[in-house]
Amino acid sequence: MNATLLPPMQDVLAALAAGQRVVVLEDETDEALGCVLVAAERATEGDVNFMAAEARGLVCMAITEARRQRLQLPPMAANHRQRERYTVSIEAASGVSTGISAADRALTLRVAAARLAQPADLVQPGHIFPVVAQPDGVLRRAGFAEACSDLPSLAGCVASGAYAMLLDDAGDLLRGPALLAFAQRHGLPAVSISGLIHHRLLTEGALRRTRTTELDTPYGRFTVHAYHDVPVDALHLALVLGQPDPAEAVLTRVQTVEMQRDVLGFGAPLLPAWNLERSLARIGAEGCGVLVLLDERESPQQRLERLAAPSAATPAPAFAQRALGVGAQILRDVGARKLRLLSHPVPYRTVAGFELEVTEFVPPA
Repeated sequence: MNATLLPPMQDVLAALAAGQRVVVLEDETDEALGCVLVAAERATEGDVNFMAAEARGLVCMAITEARRQRLQLPPMAANHRQRERYTVSIEAASGVSTGISAADRALTLRVAAARLAQPADLVQPGHIFPVVAQPDGVLRRAGFAEACSDLPSLAGCVASGAYAMLLDDAGDLLRGPALLAFAQRHGLPAVSISGLIHHRLLTEGALRRTRTTELDTPYGRFTVHAYHDVPVDALHLALVLGQPDPAEAVLTRVQTVEMQRDVLGFGAPLLPAWNLERSLARIGAEGCGVLVLLDERESPQQRLERLAAPSAATPAPAFAQRALGVGAQILRDVGARKLRLLSHPVPYRTVAGFELEVTEFVPPA
């Protein structure tokens, strides 16, 4: 997919503020899924009809947890096995007939998104399906509910969006280039969730450098910067040796801590890994470099799986979008712009939105 076809974020937000529809993509890959979005408080009969006739997916309403509590909407199911957090379906308490018409569903969306909406304004069940976004939106989870809550909020509207997934004529999900073709055919601006994450990280100051100290190691004296990740209350570290020059490629490692690799010191023999000690040693030998240590904890299940198969081939690194964005923001803060990345090759060379460039991948020997 050609990411250069995506308009600037400000154009997308201006369209939402004006009550227009936009297309939201997962990312800029050929396998990305997408949806059509409009700010819920501005939803019209035409918007709902377009979603039903052209997008073809279920018309949902992204809401925040605060709005769910305000409207006293219980979950649709007692367990939460579903990927999205659906609540009971809703209908406007007055002004609708059957509730299924485009006009009725648009009214329900506007009523539920009203700034002073109350539980008595709605009845259940109905024909609109609210989905609760995670706190902190796409900075916590890169999902459609989160994006469709964040985008209207950034556009100055209530943090709630009406959206429907995009399907093709056969009822299958549209993917990648077909999503951009749909947006162009209908004259709709498009935005990616990955681009939204980058935008929020760059504009909201989600990270705060809280402390700087010096650390003597067997590989040299490193300057350690601590960063408080406000949305998730985590602490990330940047270990810097020497003074990175933004104009020169600097040896760089961005990683989380894995017990098997970094503490026990073993991994897959078929694919050697840069662990914490090897990375520091290589940077020390170079005399200049940056190691970013992200506070993204392994789950117990991940640890068990790695211990159960210590000789399995280790997959290429695949940071979640948020981890990638946090690491990129830290690298910018310490003055690294061009990166010689201590890593097996991974499918990116330019970190979009952060003005960072990976000039070389340096695999472990």
